[in-house]
Amino acid sequence: MPEIWLNYGATDVVLDIKAENLEQKIEFDSQILQDSEVSERLDTLDLTKPLDLVILSYTDAVKKTLRLIFEKCAQKSIPRPKIFADKQILNLVKTVLPSDGQVLAFEGIESANPDLVFVGEMEFDGLFGFDSVSTKLLRRFGKDQMLLAYEKRRGNLPNSGQETESMQIAKDFTNSFEISAIEIVASSKGIADLSVGHPSKALGISKTLATFVQKTDKHRTLLVSTGKDSSNYTLGKSLNSIWNCHHAIRDDGLAILLCECKGGIGSEAIRQYLEGRMSIDRLQKPAKYVDGMEDLLYLTEIQKKIQIGLVSVLPEFYLKKLNLISFDGVKETLDHVLKVQGGRQKVSIIPDGARILLGPN
Repeated sequence: MPEIWLNYGATDVVLDIKAENLEQKIEFDSQILQDSEVSERLDTLDLTKPLDLVILSYTDAVKKTLRLIFEKCAQKSIPRPKIFADKQILNLVKTVLPSDGQVLAFEGIESANPDLVFVGEMEFDGLFGFDSVSTKLLRRFGKDQMLLAYEKRRGNLPNSGQETESMQIAKDFTNSFEISAIEIVASSKGIADLSVGHPSKALGISKTLATFVQKTDKHRTLLVSTGKDSSNYTLGKSLNSIWNCHHAIRDDGLAILLCECKGGIGSEAIRQYLEGRMSIDRLQKPAKYVDGMEDLLYLTEIQKKIQIGLVSVLPEFYLKKLNLISFDGVKETLDHVLKVQGGRQKVSIIPDGARILLGPN
């Protein structure tokens, strides 16, 4: 009996599945940079200046990048940069710092100076194609321009991993600031690419992430793990893994997503829908953008062809309203599949759904 470990929040859970029920474990084998190569790319960062590093995502790749920067500072006997982070990851970032390190809450970009360096790991994004430093800053600080980015979407289905007009809106937004970024592309094995520069220029490494494509036949059932805690912290974030994989599911098929969602819904549009304050019709041509509007739109459209189930801590009451099947654990998902689809049904597993795109053969 194969034993497959899948990420669920801060831990991994085991899926015990019979060999005859396992169709395929779908992964992408990316090339990884050696630590020396990553360090060399970080040499373009002028650490002799009083830099402020703003951590936008807490991942293993970001932690390694910070460690290498601290090592450079120690070798050159220069002060470490000041560290800032979003409030929700503040305590996590503290665990990476030396005992005398301090991390401050990042409040705003309006008075940004050239010594501000944003650090983030790139993923796929249904609206922009890629979730980058530029898109993260636009979503947080460019609310008035998010409506235009939403209006520039290509259809009502996600365009993960593609070049989009919406991304140009994000580039234009960050071009108005004199700031820098450390943009990282990583897989579960390590850092695949890293770029230092203005956010609109560092975005060029999206070409590396765009190669994280695995061609596959269409499957009746996919069991998807996002691959890391930061990608399943909220429902809004977790759904990106479904957007990455939905093309590989047959009509009337089933996608089951492991996503703890300890941060809750994480999408104002989905929250408003659950509370009866957002209609599906409003998603087509809204007068105002509401955070996560595209995810509610994609969810509605994709559910016209496939079913989606969730293993999460979210209340079943919410999931039923979203037409999602609720599961209490990973074992229950397999029991459900074999009961509904037959004891000989084969299930395909995706261990790193946030960092892979499934395309047709």
